[in-house]
Amino acid sequence: MFVIIGFVVVIGSVLGGFVLEGGPILVLMQFVEFLIIGGAALGALLISAPASLLKKIIAKMIATLKGSAVSKQIYLDLLKLMFDIFQLSRKDGLIALETHIEKPGSSAIFAKYPQFLNNHHILHFMCDTFRLVVIGGVPAHDMEMLMDGDIETHHNEGTKPGMILQKIGDSMPGLGIVAAVLGIVITMQAIDGPPSEIGHKVAVALVGTFLGIFLSYGFIQPLATNIDMANDEESKVFETIKAGMIAFAKGLSPIVSVEFARRTIPGEYRPEFQEMEKHVKGKK
Repeated sequence: MFVIIGFVVVIGSVLGGFVLEGGPILVLMQFVEFLIIGGAALGALLISAPASLLKKIIAKMIATLKGSAVSKQIYLDLLKLMFDIFQLSRKDGLIALETHIEKPGSSAIFAKYPQFLNNHHILHFMCDTFRLVVIGGVPAHDMEMLMDGDIETHHNEGTKPGMILQKIGDSMPGLGIVAAVLGIVITMQAIDGPPSEIGHKVAVALVGTFLGIFLSYGFIQPLATNIDMANDEESKVFETIKAGMIAFAKGLSPIVSVEFARRTIPGEYRPEFQEMEKHVKGKK
């Protein structure tokens, strides 16, 4: 939501100021300039990114328009999910986890938390690690090293959409100059024409420079930054899962294990211990 509001503020501030100064808004509506700059940017994007990454970029851009998927409630539900699994293991033994981690879609525990059941990255991360716990024989420090590698791989993959968009944003002012130069070339061919015609052609050329800079710094680069920040927030969720599961693998009680997880939650989302305890134990 805030992304959409930001877009509206950027457009309203720039174009509104232009109109208030007496600028003719229709002069900025140059389809050819949009074609040159937008087409070149799209072509550069197709050159830069394979098809699989293009799909991720589109998905990430759509996700930013919906707002952050991370919240305090998400973390509370995550702590309760881990607590439920830890409690089941403590009560019925590790073998009781097997049906839940092998077929999470049929699990009564995971079914209560569709936000994680539908997130295949988090789901596989948890199930793959719990599988090691059930198999046994893997020291906690080795499991932690394995999880760190998994988190790093996921984080690095998540940085690629933002990185590509950042590079496209960096290229936009240059593409605006390309459009402006082409406009000046056309203007020079009509140098003997009336001043009004020459002025119009120069204005059109300058619109190309304006669009390149405006789209870069007003939209594309802020969007890339938003995607990077969302990726960092998602990595924090994985860190929380890791802390809880490592604590449990060391033999700590379920409530202490989720306390280890709670301590890794960023301050803006972290619940107090009493709030967390009431939530995971289902107390009113």
